[in-house]
Amino acid sequence: MSEAKLIDGKLIAQALRQEIAGEVQRFRQAHARAPALHVVLVGDDAASAVYVRNKEKAVVEAGMIGAVHRLPASTTAAALHQLVRELNEDPAVDGILVQLPLPAHIPVDPILESVDPAKDVDGFHPVNVGKLWSGKAALVPCTPRGCLHLLRTAEVPLEGSRALVIGRSNIVGKPMAALLLGANATVSIGHSRSRDLPARCREADVLIVAAGQRQMVEGSWIKPGATVIDVGMHRGPDGKLCGDVDLASARKVAAAITPVPGGVGPMTIAMLLDNTLKAALARTARS
Repeated sequence: MSEAKLIDGKLIAQALRQEIAGEVQRFRQAHARAPALHVVLVGDDAASAVYVRNKEKAVVEAGMIGAVHRLPASTTAAALHQLVRELNEDPAVDGILVQLPLPAHIPVDPILESVDPAKDVDGFHPVNVGKLWSGKAALVPCTPRGCLHLLRTAEVPLEGSRALVIGRSNIVGKPMAALLLGANATVSIGHSRSRDLPARCREADVLIVAAGQRQMVEGSWIKPGATVIDVGMHRGPDGKLCGDVDLASARKVAAAITPVPGGVGPMTIAMLLDNTLKAALARTARS
């Protein structure tokens, strides 16, 4: 059996971002303004700062308006709530993203729930979560949306297929399962308490790995000919980036797989841009 085809997330994301930029240009011509994304960054977490800079750059490249509200780590929950309320009420703001993690003294859920669901481009608000699971139009978390786009672009058959999602987070695992159900796959969720997880993996035609454990899934876990989407991102002992899947052994068994880096990662920001555009279009249609 030949090595698995690598699903090039960087190339697919680039094509999507070009398409979004064209739609943004048409939006600007029709409405005499650009879609606007406001990101709130609290504290000095180094990784968060990098993520926010990348988002800021991508927003500008797409022709949108990007603003970052950088707040000190000492910011109170009340002050953060007040900022979110102001952004909710600002008609010039289409999307709001509160960068996680927040400082330990600020409860996360009340902040996320205070964001207007129509501007919740992260897709974390309970209203959007409920709509997703009900099969209604909603703003959906960016990473699972990106995973689904990769699967569709790679022309992976989903209807009737057996899909296993490893990981049950609200950010990736649960919404990923909902999206796959919406695509008519037969979906299971595996996690740290699952019994005989390798055997469950070997039953899956489509395997989405968002476990948060470096190279946890080995080639021996994978069904021959399966498609594997690796959501993980870690720094290995050699200093190189790697995922939740052992790529070398997995490529000997799978038919297609996303690499790390260059797989799922680029899709997350592309989908953030798309969510911002969708939010702007929806708000314009309602006004």
